[in-house]
Amino acid sequence: MGNLASGLIAIVLGVGGALVLFWALNTVVERLPKKQEELFKPYVFIGPSLIVVGVFLLYPSIVTIIDSFRTRIGTADERWTLANYEYLLTNSALRDAFINNLLWIIFVPAASVAIGLLVAVLSDRLKPTWEKVSKSMIFMPMAVSFVGASTIWLFIYTWRVPGQDQIGLLPAIAQAMGNPMDTPILQNTTLRLNSFSLMVVMVWLQAGFAMVLLSAAIKNVPEDTIEAARIDGATEIQIFWRVTVPQIRSTIVVVTTTILILVLKIFDIPRVMTNGNFNTDVIANVYFDQFFTARDQGRASVVVVALILLTLPFMYINIKRFREQEAMR
Repeated sequence: MGNLASGLIAIVLGVGGALVLFWALNTVVERLPKKQEELFKPYVFIGPSLIVVGVFLLYPSIVTIIDSFRTRIGTADERWTLANYEYLLTNSALRDAFINNLLWIIFVPAASVAIGLLVAVLSDRLKPTWEKVSKSMIFMPMAVSFVGASTIWLFIYTWRVPGQDQIGLLPAIAQAMGNPMDTPILQNTTLRLNSFSLMVVMVWLQAGFAMVLLSAAIKNVPEDTIEAARIDGATEIQIFWRVTVPQIRSTIVVVTTTILILVLKIFDIPRVMTNGNFNTDVIANVYFDQFFTARDQGRASVVVVALILLTLPFMYINIKRFREQEAMR
């Protein structure tokens, strides 16, 4: 009860304090001459947000970039150096983590969008009741945290030595079919199958998100264009690829880039399921080990800098697409 009360008090004070702040600033600005009021009023509303972004985003980013040029911060051998960037470019374990992140970037958004689009298209052909049921089933994993989803899928992948009863769903199915698994799924490094087994968890979580947005976009496609294509003799597949998809392309791009940014920050699933072992490490997990285990803030910072640089292009694409949509309105 104490934690709940503290949380409620924090919400009330936070929201109430923000309202009082905006009211007070707005009152002050409205007392100014008309020209000065028009000049300063926009900053009354955007100013506090800029301050919060500067304090909690820009400042930490600048400090992180500075720390990336220092070694063993706070110790006797602390010095300015490029050794951290040499580590970034030459360390084999970090290189494997980058490769895994690249695979996540390629597979997870593509699979999530494909499954979400497939469910959105097929469910729209069902009766309203069954449409709601099918969409609810796909969307339901969105309510599960990454850690919770990882735990669920650990029970699915759990493997025991051949001869023992398998309690994991997939090993048990393989055993029942007379083809028991020789090695654990999460330790199978052949073609990085263990990494793809982790990616399945993220796809399971994000397919519902993609489905909701894409389904809304498909429902907004004008029926006139679809009927015109049918009159011209187009098949349903041709209608989908040549009529529907071009009209929801902007939504597909937004959903894809949103999942991409989320994937770049992936940490929970590999941490819980393998702890980065068996060649499943990712960049965020490398940062965690360097900062909290090795206590090397310099190397941890350079990993964060690399992650920021990887994220920026996708953020730019998302912002550019948003501006294009705004310009069309």
